[in-house]
Amino acid sequence: MPFWTDNFTWLLVCEATGEAAAIDGGVAEPVLEYVEAHGLRLTTILTTHTHPDHIGLHKALDKAERLGALRVVGSRSRLGTIPGLDGPKGEPVDEGDVVRLGALEGQVMLTEGHIDGHVSYRFGELLFCGDTLFAGGCGYLFDGPAATMHASLQRLAGLPESTKVVCAHEYTQDNLRFAWSVEPDNAALAERIREVWAIRARGESTVPSTIGLERATNPFLRVDSPTILASLRAGSPEASLNDGAEAFAALRALKDGKAYKQLPESNLPL
Repeated sequence: MPFWTDNFTWLLVCEATGEAAAIDGGVAEPVLEYVEAHGLRLTTILTTHTHPDHIGLHKALDKAERLGALRVVGSRSRLGTIPGLDGPKGEPVDEGDVVRLGALEGQVMLTEGHIDGHVSYRFGELLFCGDTLFAGGCGYLFDGPAATMHASLQRLAGLPESTKVVCAHEYTQDNLRFAWSVEPDNAALAERIREVWAIRARGESTVPSTIGLERATNPFLRVDSPTILASLRAGSPEASLNDGAEAFAALRALKDGKAYKQLPESNLPL
């Protein structure tokens, strides 16, 4: 369910029981309207992290005195900051814990770097990764450090190629603009850009992606690419590039500089 400009709340539904879990959420209305319209029972909120656009749903339901009826799952390290997590139905989790929703079973993965305490939830081929891994990019390093985010991304990149990357934002076009600026000889990236621009022109969503597609086209999973390394040497000559973590840090800093946003549309392989 899209909300605001480029945010998503996802619903995970157990078809056997009709139970539904909202993954994060900034607002309550679209979630409540959807479950009511489709005859589902919202029983759970799975929380990836504590930025406002990910716990606004919790706060809205708490204000409406409806949060207490829901199980709230989130990082144990964020007790006291995730509304409902320290309540009677709160379920604090850590790396490797198992989360169940009806007949569904998911694994908790600690994926810090964007923010401390960030977790992802893997239910079979579905990876709800919040703001760690995006389609074509990755989250800002609010807490970092870069080595932690790099390790989290490399871990996610090691999942099976068919794993669906169910991230929390529609940032794909902007991410691919940057990707092309640092790896303009990547044929798979060129094809993806053409497909994504067509999808967005139809008003459709580019998410979820897959781990296989991200490995092939996401620069933050490809910091050992000779072309990307050459782009970093040219764009960040002062940066140390002795290992993957340092290359990732330089790449994230280069994107944060936003110089790629000045490149004309004609620069893209459209």
